[in-house]
Amino acid sequence: MIQRIGFGYDVHGLIEGRDLILGGVKIEHHKGLLGHSDADVLSHAVTDALLGSIAQGDLGEHFPADDPRWRDARSLDLLSKIVVMISSQGWQINNIDATVVAEAPRLAPFRNAMRNNLASACLVDLSQVSVKATTTEKLGICGREEAIAAQAIALIERSQG
Repeated sequence: MIQRIGFGYDVHGLIEGRDLILGGVKIEHHKGLLGHSDADVLSHAVTDALLGSIAQGDLGEHFPADDPRWRDARSLDLLSKIVVMISSQGWQINNIDATVVAEAPRLAPFRNAMRNNLASACLVDLSQVSVKATTTEKLGICGREEAIAAQAIALIERSQG
């Protein structure tokens, strides 16, 4: 068995007048994330972790922000496209572990829905996806509620031969 690990990180600023989407879940909040797509930092971090595991660049290389096709794109759909690419190369996802960094809103009530959405997009069992949330104790851009960030790590594998 050959295994590879990838790491992903993303951060987007919070602004008025946008929906807050994390892990494909619309969360009621007075601000949303600024971005070309739906700005789902959690899905973006997972996508980048998977791309890193196969050494295929990052989200921006595959879905450039200056390409109108990806304007307001659903980030879970972009993730699904990368999962298809990984699968076509003979890889399968072993597990994904992700952390969202946000001072507000509280994300615990949405954790299982985010896990379900990510597992579905990645074609894996719910037990293979972990989503956690933390704060920065009011420090930095996330702590001042100027942004939300996410980090993810993914382990993929394929049989030798």
